[in-house]
Amino acid sequence: MTQRIRVGIVFGGASSEHDVSCMTAGGVSRAIDADRFDVIGIGITPSGRWVQVPADELRALRKQGDELPRLSESRATAVLLPGEAGGARVATIEGDRLVDLHDFDVAFTLLHGPFGEDGTIQGMFELLGLRYVGSGVAASANGMDKDLMKRHLSASGLPGCRFVTVTDRQWRQQREQSIDRIAKLGYPLFVKPARGGSSVGITKVDRADELEQAVLFAQKFDPKLVVEEAVLGAREIEFAVLGGRGAAPRVSLPGEIVMREAGAFYDFDAKYVSDDDAALLVPTEMDDDLRRRAADVAARTFEAMGAEGLARVDLFITADGHVLVNEINTMPGFTHISMFPSLWAASGLDYTTLITDLIDQALERPVGLR
Repeated sequence: MTQRIRVGIVFGGASSEHDVSCMTAGGVSRAIDADRFDVIGIGITPSGRWVQVPADELRALRKQGDELPRLSESRATAVLLPGEAGGARVATIEGDRLVDLHDFDVAFTLLHGPFGEDGTIQGMFELLGLRYVGSGVAASANGMDKDLMKRHLSASGLPGCRFVTVTDRQWRQQREQSIDRIAKLGYPLFVKPARGGSSVGITKVDRADELEQAVLFAQKFDPKLVVEEAVLGAREIEFAVLGGRGAAPRVSLPGEIVMREAGAFYDFDAKYVSDDDAALLVPTEMDDDLRRRAADVAARTFEAMGAEGLARVDLFITADGHVLVNEINTMPGFTHISMFPSLWAASGLDYTTLITDLIDQALERPVGLR
C-alpha cells in the first residue's frame, strides 16, 4: 500500500487578507484527494499566533452570506518544529509541555499578503528543511513587492505599464517632487500599496485633487506605494501557470475580467464578497495569434521571476493588440469565484487534480538550493 502523505495546510495570517486565506483553506481541504492525503490544519490568527485546527473544522470554513471566516484568538498556541527525518511537526503548548504532536511531510501554504506570500514563511520552511507548495523565498518576495517585480520584469525585457514608486520618506520629505513624478503618468491612475494583495488599499484616481487622499489610504496598508498609469480601453486578461515538472511552464486558457459598471475596477469586494460586480469569462474569446503571444508572455513572466509551483499572471491587452504585464501573483486564491482553479478547470484540470499536481511538484523538488 502506498504511504499516505500528510499535508500541513497553513492559513490565516496576520494580514488584511486573513479572512480570504481562511476561505481558501476551507475550499482546498474539501477538495483535496482524501485517498492520498491526510490534512493537518495549521492556522495563524490575526494577531500572529500559531494554532492547530482539526481537519473537520478546517473543511467547514466558508463564506456565510457576506461574512468571511476568521480564526478565533481563543485557541491554545501551537509551534512548528523540525521533523526527525524530513518534514516537520506541529505541537500545541500546554503549560510547560508540548502536546497533540503531528508530523507532516509537506506544507501547502495558503497565506495571502504580507508575512505569508512574501517569502517570510518560505524562508522558515527552508530552515526547517520542509518541502512546500509554491515559489521560493526570492520569487515570493519579489512577486509580492510590485516595485521590485516591475523592475525585475522590465530588466528581463517584458513589457509593462509606466509606474512611479513613492516611499514613506519621499512622501514626507519630498512631497512636491513626488507629486510631480506622479503627474507625468497622467490621469487617471492607480495608487497601490507596493506589498499588498487582493486589491486591498487600491484607489483609482481621476483627478490631481484626489491624489493625496488615495496616498494616505494606501499608506494604511504599506508605507511604500506604487502609482501606475491606467491603461484605458485595455482588456484585463489572466492566465494560470503551473510549473512544468522538468519542462516548460504549463499555461492555461485565458480568462477575462469584465466589470459590470463602466469605470469600476476589480477590487477586494468584487473578488471575494460580491458575485455581481464583475463577470469572469472562463475561457474568454481571443484569436489564436493573440492568445499564443499572450500565453508566451505569461510563461516568460513565470520563468523570469523564478516562480515555482503556481502563479497567476495578469495582463493588459491594448486596443491595438499590445500585451503588457500587470502583475504576477505567486499565491492566487482558490475560492469558488477565483480565476486560478477556474482557468485550469476550463483547460481540463479539475480542482482536486490541480491540488494533487501542486503537492506532487513540491514533493519532487529538493530542499535547499535548487
